[in-house]
Amino acid sequence: MSTQQAAPKPSLQGVRIKARKRAVKASAKHEPDVFRDQVFKHLENVPPTDFEAVTNKLVQAGSTLEYLKYADALFELLLVGGLLQPGGQYVEDGAPLSPFALLNAKEPVEVADVKQYVEVLNKLIRRYKYLQRPLEDSTLPNLFQYMNRWPEIQREKISVAAGLLMAQGLASASCLQSLTKDHLVKNDLSANVIALVFRSYLSAQSMEHLSATLKRGGIKDLLAFFPENKRTDKALDEHFRKAGLAQVAEWWTKRQYASLKDDVIKRLKEMLENGDSHTDVVAAIKARQEEQPLPDTELVSCIWQGLISSVEWSARQDQNEALALREITAFADIIEPFCNGPKTEVALINTVQVYSYEDTRIIKAFPQILKILYNKDCISDQAIIYWHQKGSKPQGRQHFLQAAAPLVKFFQEQESDDEDEE
Repeated sequence: MSTQQAAPKPSLQGVRIKARKRAVKASAKHEPDVFRDQVFKHLENVPPTDFEAVTNKLVQAGSTLEYLKYADALFELLLVGGLLQPGGQYVEDGAPLSPFALLNAKEPVEVADVKQYVEVLNKLIRRYKYLQRPLEDSTLPNLFQYMNRWPEIQREKISVAAGLLMAQGLASASCLQSLTKDHLVKNDLSANVIALVFRSYLSAQSMEHLSATLKRGGIKDLLAFFPENKRTDKALDEHFRKAGLAQVAEWWTKRQYASLKDDVIKRLKEMLENGDSHTDVVAAIKARQEEQPLPDTELVSCIWQGLISSVEWSARQDQNEALALREITAFADIIEPFCNGPKTEVALINTVQVYSYEDTRIIKAFPQILKILYNKDCISDQAIIYWHQKGSKPQGRQHFLQAAAPLVKFFQEQESDDEDEE
């Protein structure tokens, strides 16, 4: 029996299978030192202080160099002048530092001078938008993480540049999270750095703009940048005022007041819902005021808000005015202990005015509410007269002044009669 030998399978000869570009890039070596030398080659004949020429060279180099792959290396060269190894120290391979780098900025540090270096980065990122993500997610957090290794003058340059980058929208405030690490927080290093960052930021933008940037970047608690023994509102206020940043201190104070006010209102509503006595409610407010004090004018305002928000309004509008007057009469004894001067009395009247303007259910009852608060010793006739003459808020001013005019006239006539008797 004969066996037939299997025919060999055909094969391609001399055919080169081309690999995908993505696969080639993935298998390519990561050689930041080679990239560094290529960047230096492009910049070798450019004067370091000719910022326009440096920008043009870097933009041109982007067409041939792999900026995306070596984004961190690129920014390290432009910011600190050389490649960094883990730990924040320069790679020691004998290579010189870049002639063009942020750390070559003038000393003492000037925001206007640093801004020229930042503008180079700005134009480069505008041309190659993919560079922004590595800058804010990797390069800046890494530099901040090792801030303690840099001399003070270099820290200042990096901080000022970071503030300007954030102000121009080229970096998120999330990069500041690296500064909350324990080894940086001690000895006030982080607190001093964020003061420098904020100062340079505010040279270009407003405090409201900075506040929004911090919120988007997830920076909720500035006290996290302070040593544990200094994590108090007082220490933070003193630090920023000493640094010439009173607007930051005031913003933080208002922000903390808002949080405290929310807590007071919430606690007040809970106690009223639980049926606690008015005496207990007053005692609880006073105890909280001793622990975390609010200005008297702010406190009386949030007490009113907490009390009025506990009212269960009727679906029928014609019943709400009478309901409001009855409820305010009932809880006036909670407000009265905290109306301890002309300022707090006028503040209470303004709080009632603004609330009545915003909640039109009781807008017509405004004069009657003033009468109740006067009869319950929450406000004086002098406070009402002062409010009517020059202390009112702009919200619905003309309406409320006209509505309260008969009551004010009565008090003025009464005052005139008293003077005649004397």
